Amino acid sequence: MKNISIIVAVAKNKAIGKDNKLLWHLSEDLKRFKRLTSGNPVIMGKNTYFSLPVRPLPKRLNIVITDILDEQIDNCIMAYSIEDAISKMDGTKENFIIGGASIYRQFMEHANKLYITWVHRDFEADTFFPEIDEDIWKVVSQEDFLETNEKNPYPYSYYVYERRSH
Repeated sequence: MKNISIIVAVAKNKAIGKDNKLLWHLSEDLKRFKRLTSGNPVIMGKNTYFSLPVRPLPKRLNIVITDILDEQIDNCIMAYSIEDAISKMDGTKENFIIGGASIYRQFMEHANKLYITWVHRDFEADTFFPEIDEDIWKVVSQEDFLETNEKNPYPYSYYVYERRSH
């Protein structure tokens, strides 16, 4: 069983993006993303890959999912289905799913951990995160950052969820 985690920042209304761009810039959240994912594989859809400011993400194995057979992106491992991506993940590390929406949706049943940054505001968006079923997921840690400043203009909280054992 591969160790699969989803990492995402989500608005109160479940919004995660618009026009293939992030909806906000939270400096501390971006630093946390880098700290958690560095040294580990990151798995993403092609649109997410092309939305990254730096490609591929340094100090991480980048696995890009596409449905175009034989498509190649330099310095990335290509996967042509969710199952193919799972087979190419590292069995010894934490594999991070980093987007977009359809990739998150398809990996929800395979993930054993969710790192969610809840941004305490609604945003206009065209891309949303799926519902988190509390019968399946339990919160194991929560940190609140309700003070805002120039680098972090919105209040937010870090939640870590783990899959409940049945």
